[in-house]
Amino acid sequence: MRKFNINIKALAACGILLLTAASCSKDKDVQPAKDSNRVVQVLADNFNLSIMSTVVGRSNLRSELNEAGPFTVFAPSDEAFAKSGYGTPVSVLSAPVTLIGSIAAYHTVEGNYDLNKMPFLFNQEITSRGGKLFVTKWVKGKDTVLTINGSRLLASSIKASNGQVQVIDRMLQPYLYGTIGDAIAAESSLTLFWQAIQRAGLVELLNGKTPVTVYAPSNTAMISKGYTTVEAINAVPVAEIAAFAKYHIVADRRFVNDYILTTAAGKTTATQGMLDNNSVAVKLIPDLQKPGAFTGIRLRGPGNNTDVNLLKQDVIAGNGVLHIVDNTLRITQ
Repeated sequence: MRKFNINIKALAACGILLLTAASCSKDKDVQPAKDSNRVVQVLADNFNLSIMSTVVGRSNLRSELNEAGPFTVFAPSDEAFAKSGYGTPVSVLSAPVTLIGSIAAYHTVEGNYDLNKMPFLFNQEITSRGGKLFVTKWVKGKDTVLTINGSRLLASSIKASNGQVQVIDRMLQPYLYGTIGDAIAAESSLTLFWQAIQRAGLVELLNGKTPVTVYAPSNTAMISKGYTTVEAINAVPVAEIAAFAKYHIVADRRFVNDYILTTAAGKTTATQGMLDNNSVAVKLIPDLQKPGAFTGIRLRGPGNNTDVNLLKQDVIAGNGVLHIVDNTLRITQ
């Protein structure tokens, strides 16, 4: 009979290797659980945020918003996008990629921002991927109102595993200019008012660090005032054109909703002091669908026969806010 020498240690080692191989095989079969509650998924799953979901999907932020974060996304509702000209996901797909990317970035903030925990103050600065945002927290009647660049917060702190989504009632227009002066100079409908600003020696003020708000009359409004050409404006005495221009400037950052929030309960008119130390009346426009609510503002100086309407509102620049108006503000007839 032949004898076999069995190496017990070798057999034990082989057994360990086989068990290890089987374990590795099982590990390969087990996939990590998919996180379906990232910011991107929260946007996609909310039927009222389909356009913001499309904006993020078309931008280079989609992959980043799937990472650990945290991120806070201020997401305009579909209705808010429609008011800004993006009524369907198709309109987003047809817009320039660079524009869509800037919209996505401007609405995205790194970190978890619970706006309800912010102080009761106006226009508190936070920084998004696309620039400065200004948050107001204010008590109006029995309600606490939160706004971002004058846009109202509709729903706060929709939680995601890597941050949160906050729904707002208006798309935030990314600002293209560092200063109000640059914004006015670039606007083709404001060439005559920009000439008045230069003639008045106010360029440095509008390009400075101190926040300002400008109610800039359109070219049509300037012509109605008698400032029909650049030459006509240059013929006006500097003191006169300076007084005129200063009566259209506020030494502060003021969004339309700021007036709606600060006007006393039961009142529909407030007063705004201007840079020339005179005042204009700010009249709230009632929302005919919602009693007690307001949709915007009109202005009137003591010399105006009719209200001055905003043609464009809440155009933000790095150092303030620009509103374009359809008539000049007048102190006297």
